[in-house]
Amino acid sequence: MPLSTIDTSGISASAIGTTQIIDANVTPTKLSQPLTLGTAQTASGTSINYTGIPSWVKRITVMFANVSTNGSSTVIVRLGSGSIQTTGYDSTASCGTAAGAYQSSTAGFLASYQGTNSNSQLKGALTFTLLGSNIWIQSGCVGDTVFSATTSACSGSVTLGGVLDRLTITTLNGTDGFDAGSVNILYE
Repeated sequence: MPLSTIDTSGISASAIGTTQIIDANVTPTKLSQPLTLGTAQTASGTSINYTGIPSWVKRITVMFANVSTNGSSTVIVRLGSGSIQTTGYDSTASCGTAAGAYQSSTAGFLASYQGTNSNSQLKGALTFTLLGSNIWIQSGCVGDTVFSATTSACSGSVTLGGVLDRLTITTLNGTDGFDAGSVNILYE
């Protein structure tokens, strides 16, 4: 059907961007819903938290821009329902420069193949998609702009105990702190 024949009557300018597709009824108003961008945060402290994620969210993208830590622990993302889940992850990050070079974790979704150091600057995005039954799938690619050999392909899964409503970005050891860069989330 040509676009000119779609009935757009009843769609007000104020309604665009406020309606959520949370059911099977796809309408022109719902199709005009924009992606929701979170608030960018400066990477500091031992964790960066996003709470209050709406229950209708089916996909979240976590973006990294020149993120650095003061130690060598790997940056990870953890999801949660009511509280952050710290176990049950099946996450792998592989290095694009060496066959068989990979790291895995059950404590969180890995954002890179190996730990960072004070010169590292992580850039890239990880996407988390709801498979169903509170099962979330990770995919993405994060590179180290200082050490290009650590560009990583990341994948994984976790089953949450309920509907996702939060996430945190931290380090695997939980004590290394962020000292540069920024992060944000985009959800739909």
